[in-house]
Amino acid sequence: MYAILDIETTGGKYNEEGITEIAIHKFDGHQVVDQFISLVNPEKEIQPFVVKLTGINNKMLRTAPKFHEVAKRIVEITQDAVLVAHNAQFDYRILRTEFRRLGYNFERKTLCTVDLSKQLIPEAESHSLGKLVRSLGIAVSDRHRANGDALATLKLFKVLLTKDSDKTIVKHVIRKEAHGELSDRQLDIVESIPSETGVYYMHDKDGEIIFLGKSSNMKKRVNQHFTKNGAKGRQLQKATKKVSYEITGSELVALLKENEELVRNRPKFNQKSPTVNFSHGVCARTDENGYRILQAKKLKDKNCSFATFNSMVAAQNFIRKLTFEFRLCDKLNGISAAKKNCSNYNSDACDGACIQKEGPEPYNQKVSEAIAKYSLCDKNIIIVDKGRDIGEHSAILIKNGHFKGLGFYDLNHQINTMPILETIIVPMAGNDNTEHIIETYLRKRRVSKILQLST
Repeated sequence: MYAILDIETTGGKYNEEGITEIAIHKFDGHQVVDQFISLVNPEKEIQPFVVKLTGINNKMLRTAPKFHEVAKRIVEITQDAVLVAHNAQFDYRILRTEFRRLGYNFERKTLCTVDLSKQLIPEAESHSLGKLVRSLGIAVSDRHRANGDALATLKLFKVLLTKDSDKTIVKHVIRKEAHGELSDRQLDIVESIPSETGVYYMHDKDGEIIFLGKSSNMKKRVNQHFTKNGAKGRQLQKATKKVSYEITGSELVALLKENEELVRNRPKFNQKSPTVNFSHGVCARTDENGYRILQAKKLKDKNCSFATFNSMVAAQNFIRKLTFEFRLCDKLNGISAAKKNCSNYNSDACDGACIQKEGPEPYNQKVSEAIAKYSLCDKNIIIVDKGRDIGEHSAILIKNGHFKGLGFYDLNHQINTMPILETIIVPMAGNDNTEHIIETYLRKRRVSKILQLST
């Protein structure tokens, strides 16, 4: 027996969503034998984007039954049935959370039509519900409403059952009760963790850190660890007895703390960190005509490189970015294979060294400006970013081009001198990896501001 399910929610923070509509069709493998469809008053506001997507608004739900009023019916219609949903982990999590708020432990086996369709219809361009059913010629109405999506899932499920002629895949995909679900202890752990940016630490029964990581949503990431399949994932789930965390606010701070903590603690479930976290870099050398040339190369350490990357392609793309941004010579930098002038210059006399255009000194000045913008080399700066809460900033100290530590300070404090910095900065070890982390982050993301440090 199967219970084909779809749920619409309010949206919002992870594990704080409320149900706004639910549809369940009980299916015996041949026909629907029971059904339950209802709006639900979530007793909280619906996110505007959800209203636009579903058409369900707060006014529609004022007189709808609350979850505790429909809970018994949900238990009855799903009794002795396997829950079937498109992305079943989401719907099942939402249901379990609502029942847990009522003090009831709701447990059912689940079957995900996303997983099934990927195995039985691997040639499909997309396995999203809307695109998949359209590709199969299944008529759908009321998309993004619970009953419309539940009926679409039911029709898709019938097609999948037909394709699974020997029934081996269906038997395999049905998740055991221990998989894809959380025990009461794990649920308590997840609920105690905020949906914030920071570093989390998974401890064994002796309190030892056995895994650590960083995330912009620690609650969601820890929940993923507890629902992950695979032998190693299950070993971590079994060994974890407690999870502690440290909110950082800034993702850059989280990256730096994760990097240091991995070296210091060496948790047994984390992959062994390489000596350096990069493989390639961009260096500047001077050619026989006196021009500074940008060159991508493979590295063993940071060495002469002013920017580091995880692949040759990324390093070469960075050279293209600098060449375009600072109007450098793409022939000099190996981007253009033109026999005469490069694409940035129109003079027929340009031989790739741009001698006729401007000469070494002004050209090399532009190269120096490009390097200075994207490198920490010789800089004395404070990188200011988000703090752990409103009214606070994080501060990352770079001295003589090297990472020295980080800390947090109130918004009304001035922190551009060393004496003040020394009172708030926690010293941390800087190396090629920390410089790679910071430079990579600054190339891709924005921080609140960067202050020049006066001694």
